[in-house]
Amino acid sequence: MPHGATVVRDAPPPAEKPVDLMAGPMDVLDGLSGTSTVLIVDDLDINRRLLRAILKASEYRILEAKRASEAFSIIEREKIDLVIVDLVMPEISGPEFCRRLKSNRRTQLTPILMITSVQGVESEVAGISSGADEFLLKPLHPTVVRTRVRAMLRNKALVDSLEEAETILFALAQSVEQRDRYTGFHCQRLANYGVALGKALGLSRPELLALFRGGFLHDIGKIAIPDHILFKKGVLNEEEWFVMRMHTITGEDICRPMKSLSPVLPIIRSHHERWDGTGYPDGLAGESIPLLARILQVVDIYDALTTKRSYKPALGHEQALQILDEEVARGWRDPELVPLFAEMSNSFPAEPVLGELSSMQHSLANMNLHLTK
Repeated sequence: MPHGATVVRDAPPPAEKPVDLMAGPMDVLDGLSGTSTVLIVDDLDINRRLLRAILKASEYRILEAKRASEAFSIIEREKIDLVIVDLVMPEISGPEFCRRLKSNRRTQLTPILMITSVQGVESEVAGISSGADEFLLKPLHPTVVRTRVRAMLRNKALVDSLEEAETILFALAQSVEQRDRYTGFHCQRLANYGVALGKALGLSRPELLALFRGGFLHDIGKIAIPDHILFKKGVLNEEEWFVMRMHTITGEDICRPMKSLSPVLPIIRSHHERWDGTGYPDGLAGESIPLLARILQVVDIYDALTTKRSYKPALGHEQALQILDEEVARGWRDPELVPLFAEMSNSFPAEPVLGELSSMQHSLANMNLHLTK
């Protein structure tokens, strides 16, 4: 441990408490705060000692650092749930410290409470504009400090739980793909193709992000389909076909509780609709089919045609485009999207599309799924 950095455990490990099944989500998150780690960054011993005394009544793990360099070293190796930092510090200022934390993808969601004895609106503006989530003036009132810290840790726990839930959904979607050895990297390709076609249409960044997520999540409902139906080599009977078609509704139901995935729901539900209204599950026709679902449908069909499956060999690029044109003639596909896709499909990159939409999709960072601007 760097010189000057100390670990202080002010309270014994919290005793296990019985689970209250009637507790609300905020009550549950408060209960989790006993495991939270708080880092105090201040060059003055007396200031750190005061904050430690104020937080002593709560079951937090307290870490301390006298210098910004010591704090960054601790943050590099520890999971920090809250940082309390002074506005004025040696090496770098409190606002500069905040900017560095908030510019790092790994720590950009870590809440920061800035404290100072420097009076004036300018100080508060400097702190908040640099990325501090809360700002307190000295002298500190213990009750106010504890309340602010508790609220910030509660919000951090909520953010962490949402990120974990979303990550689990994407891992679940990947497991669906891995059930079939013929569809390796299918979701990655769809995400890339969908974004490429979306860019050609001039879609917004939120729409491109929805297409990217939709590439991974569109078939997540197939997790509920038995293998003997999902991998059947022959023609499905009426009962089996009913089960297969339910994957769009099941997938929507799985992802609906995640508010951040609401733009993806139309893709999941409607990517098997047809332009002439003969698709499923709702029999939508023409432009009543959500645009993002139509985009993903085109690239999904193309990828299915050009990759080897258990029931067919892989077709060439020109053959796949010819089949898409035939389906347009039958009235199944969007007559404007397919020609556009054919025009720009020759420029698809051989490697996955990478880039900087990760700031919009923090939970995907661990999966290295990013988009270009």
